[in-house]
Amino acid sequence: MHRPRKRFGQHFLHDSYVIDQIVKAISPKLHEHLVEIGPGQGALTFPVLKIAGHLDVIEIDRDLAQKLRVHQDQLTIYEQDALDFDFSTLIKMSEKLRVFGNLPYNISTPLIFHLLDFAPNISDMHFMLQKEVVDRMAAAADSEDYGRLSVMVQYHCRVESLFDVFPESFDPPPKVDSSIVRLIPHDQLPYLANNYLHFSAIVKQAFSQRRKTLRNSLRRLLNADDWTALKIDPQLRPEQLTVEEFVKLSNRI
Repeated sequence: MHRPRKRFGQHFLHDSYVIDQIVKAISPKLHEHLVEIGPGQGALTFPVLKIAGHLDVIEIDRDLAQKLRVHQDQLTIYEQDALDFDFSTLIKMSEKLRVFGNLPYNISTPLIFHLLDFAPNISDMHFMLQKEVVDRMAAAADSEDYGRLSVMVQYHCRVESLFDVFPESFDPPPKVDSSIVRLIPHDQLPYLANNYLHFSAIVKQAFSQRRKTLRNSLRRLLNADDWTALKIDPQLRPEQLTVEEFVKLSNRI
């Protein structure tokens, strides 16, 4: 019996109904290139594998990875930290990846940011995450949950919050509720930042001082003429701007 390791944020899903609902949401098909992050004890791995025939899995826990090697005729196992993994190395020809997993909650946000770097190579992602994180990812502008994560994820993807999962579905039970989210990268970005790194930095700077008005938080970057040309009220706070307006800010600067 594998003892869950706190340093890896391990909470193993055991609820068969929830597992079935997640697999239905993923809707795997034979010969698709599916990639699972953190297969753990295989709660999602084996039901998906039964349909898909083969999986790439990324597992940092060497003991769990070793147990999975019994199925290495159907699994390609990468014993690595997903935060450092180069997902582009999995691409063959012009195919796109389908990525899923029950992500460790202690690294979920940086892992999502890491995956966004590979969005053009991914057709969709299905993740179990802390409910609070999914709420932030799916939040609309001018709402309490809207922030940097909302803007950056929605720049790259369409976000669908599918359903909630409660602590008793896991061993050990986490102290928070969880949610399943579907991320579908845009085939063509609806709003294109001329310089993505610059756009990312602007969003980060604005939300690092979210109680300040845009005029104050971005005062070194935009003057009165810029705000007039943009037709954006500089007295607004960052959570009141849409993704499109953040792109316009970045492109203006």
